[in-house]
Amino acid sequence: MHLKILGLILGGGVGSRLFPLTAERSKPAVPIGGKYRLIDIPISNCLNSGVTKIYVLTQFNSASLNKHIKNTYHFDLFSNGFVDILAAEQTRSSGEWFQGTADAVRQTAHHMENHEYDLVLIMAGDQLYQMDFEKMAKYHQAQNADITIATIPVNAHDATGFGIMKVNDQGLVERFIEKPSAEAVPDWKSQVSGEMQGEGREYLASMGIYIFTKGMLTKLFNAHPNSTDFGKEIIPKAILEGYNVASYEHAGYWTDVGSIPSYYEASLELTEGIPKFNLFDNKNIIYTRPRLLAPSKITDSNVNRCLVAEGSLIQGGTFDRSIIGIRSRLGPDTIVKDSIILGNDYFETLEKIVNLPHEIPMGIGANGHIERAIIDKNCRIGKNVSIIGHPDLKDATHDTHIISEGIIVIPKGTVLPDGTSIGHKAEKT
Repeated sequence: MHLKILGLILGGGVGSRLFPLTAERSKPAVPIGGKYRLIDIPISNCLNSGVTKIYVLTQFNSASLNKHIKNTYHFDLFSNGFVDILAAEQTRSSGEWFQGTADAVRQTAHHMENHEYDLVLIMAGDQLYQMDFEKMAKYHQAQNADITIATIPVNAHDATGFGIMKVNDQGLVERFIEKPSAEAVPDWKSQVSGEMQGEGREYLASMGIYIFTKGMLTKLFNAHPNSTDFGKEIIPKAILEGYNVASYEHAGYWTDVGSIPSYYEASLELTEGIPKFNLFDNKNIIYTRPRLLAPSKITDSNVNRCLVAEGSLIQGGTFDRSIIGIRSRLGPDTIVKDSIILGNDYFETLEKIVNLPHEIPMGIGANGHIERAIIDKNCRIGKNVSIIGHPDLKDATHDTHIISEGIIVIPKGTVLPDGTSIGHKAEKT
């Protein structure tokens, strides 16, 4: 029997750990990989797995996310598929904003009543991974599970930052602990593959991806009306109450990109020769908005280990281990290293650039030096500007930039005059 799966993607809260990238957009709308948005990852995983009925639950800065989904995910007249936004709304039963992951699903559950489904698949909107949800659903069915949690093996050091499962030989979760202390970690080892044991990854961490059998959500919500979070409340209570909670081990790549440092590292890892997350795959396609942009033009440049999105104009310089986003404009003799340029939302016309010589055009001007930095969209960065991050820099928030673990982030639409210097002093070669 073909399982009917309804997908729910959690858009997250304010996204303060990704600020200022979330100043004007929700977490799922944050660009990734030069041309995608974070929301494209779970939606693509769903579509590649045959899950075509998908809701995205969000409440903060959802305008750009809504626009992206509206312009990207279209289904033909003969399909019942959809990707729809469910924003927090006041109803007769609730006038509150979403208070947590479980509360977001509880408040929007009435929308599920319009669809036939066997299972509810719940995912986060700020993770980078590729997973076959159909295999997870079949495992859920084979285990006769009420709930299945996707888990990933981690080492003892990383275990302190996750919800950790104690899983028995039958693959069922016996106990759960949220972010155990280093002293408590050794008691939480589970049976994993020999390869994982060899790497010291003997602890099964929750990936924040769940499958619920139809009716289970209603049953648990009714039993625990004041519980607002899946990982901290609903899941542990379901285990204690004797429900069949299974662990589905994912051995592939997965990372949470919910903070500036994790977003930065995960993004730049995409530039490696053989990245852990494969964008170049005939089967596991990453879908996004088809923008119909011109090819990128690169002149007199040394480009190494870079992703260059379409519509970019690179007029000369040195570019290494960086991501150049859509419609980027980089002036002559520019250095970009270990950085993420998110690009621009539109092309600035040549007439405007020529007729307004005193205004800084969008993009990065001549003789710039960008290193260990993230430049958000539509920034106007003048000539001879240096933006150089370094691990020794202290965390700080300024009008024109923030510093997080040595990474300098320039917010969307920022204007930096000619000669501006931020961070470490540039040493041009």
